[in-house]
Amino acid sequence: MRSLMSYYKVLGLEKEPFSTSPDPEFFYHANSHNTALKRLEIAIRLRRGLCLILGDVGTGKTTLSRTLLQAFKDDNDFIFHMILDPSFKSEFQFLLTLVKMFGIEPPFRSTLDFKEALEKYLFQKGVEENKTIILLIDEGQKITQENLEVLRTLLNYETNEYKLLQLVIMAQVEVLPRIKRIRNFMDRVALKYTINPLDELETKEMLEFRLRQAGYKSPKMLFTDDAIRLIYQHTQGYPRKISMFAHDALEALVMRDALVVDSDTVLSLIGERQAYEPAAAYDLSGGAG
Repeated sequence: MRSLMSYYKVLGLEKEPFSTSPDPEFFYHANSHNTALKRLEIAIRLRRGLCLILGDVGTGKTTLSRTLLQAFKDDNDFIFHMILDPSFKSEFQFLLTLVKMFGIEPPFRSTLDFKEALEKYLFQKGVEENKTIILLIDEGQKITQENLEVLRTLLNYETNEYKLLQLVIMAQVEVLPRIKRIRNFMDRVALKYTINPLDELETKEMLEFRLRQAGYKSPKMLFTDDAIRLIYQHTQGYPRKISMFAHDALEALVMRDALVVDSDTVLSLIGERQAYEPAAAYDLSGGAG
């Protein structure tokens, strides 16, 4: 049996093609994701304020956020700060994290001191230095109601022409009811966009794109059309599910000394998952979303 540890080398690949890590190099620009990325970039450059990107678990929000950062990496006029887990238990803890992240010097005696310091910092950067400060929050559904109020306050800081803070929230749709309960918060949303799962053609294109990115050069694809159709039906077009399944399919390919992932391979893998995990095909609690 060929070594599973180097299966990608056996298949003519230079690296792992179906990692679930949020690597911009492997970000497939599906229609929905590409639209979100372009609209985000426009909103940030115009300093529109609040952008809200919604999507189910596994639709690619985290990878989209890393790709957004990559789009601005060579432009020093845009300063990004990212919060990966915004589940702060108090307003004080959240504000303390923000001032430390922005490099604002203490001491502070109250939350009011924090807010005044943040306003001064944003004015200095945005007006005096003509920089654009972006706060990107992933897993936005974890933000407490109290800290959503903090964000609403920060969005009040503005000139006559633009917002001093550009706020991008990536979240599951469950955040919407809580946002709507905060007066005037939804009014500040300059961009609200929902990322959809891939369709069948995009599923095929994503598999091919990621294989090519990983160094696959053969004109013969590793997945038959029937196999791709079954993968799409089983994963419902969710990018993370597709990547996880494709990884296992390539492992199975090497184990069986086969040349291509066909429908029998996919059906066998589906059967194995249903036998061990009857309630759900995958654990989506971790990894990039």
